[in-house]
Amino acid sequence: MPQWVYHSPGEGQTLELGIQLGRLLEQPALILLQGDLGAGKSVLARGIARGLGVPEEIPITSPTFTLMNHYPARLDLYHFDLYRLSDPDELIEIGFDDFAYGKGVALVEWPDRLDDDETPGLWVRIRHLGEDCRELVFSPCGKAAEALSRRLQKEVTG
Repeated sequence: MPQWVYHSPGEGQTLELGIQLGRLLEQPALILLQGDLGAGKSVLARGIARGLGVPEEIPITSPTFTLMNHYPARLDLYHFDLYRLSDPDELIEIGFDDFAYGKGVALVEWPDRLDDDETPGLWVRIRHLGEDCRELVFSPCGKAAEALSRRLQKEVTG
């Protein structure tokens, strides 16, 4: 499936898109979020968490210093932030593969630190288009990611 593009006019719409994506998740998935600092990766991640059923009173924050946050939900959410990853062996120490390819949903911010742009999953590249506007480019890699991307695109575009 080819990639598709969504233009978000503001943070609220990016959050809502994440909620829609989270609601569509019915099986384990790997979602890889790319973008500069402040692009909106954490906003999209918060929306996905809410769509999976993580309660509003639980703050969804980027695990910049811990590498991973776990949120119990309809499908457990494992939120990784690899920005401060100093050595790929750290991923082995925290059992990254067990979470990324396990029974829950793994969100990975800064997946370029994995040194593998062929990792199967739903790749989402977010970039600034203006003060509040963002462009989200969805590039599925693998059959499950293609099906998820297709469902999300249909949900968003009608």
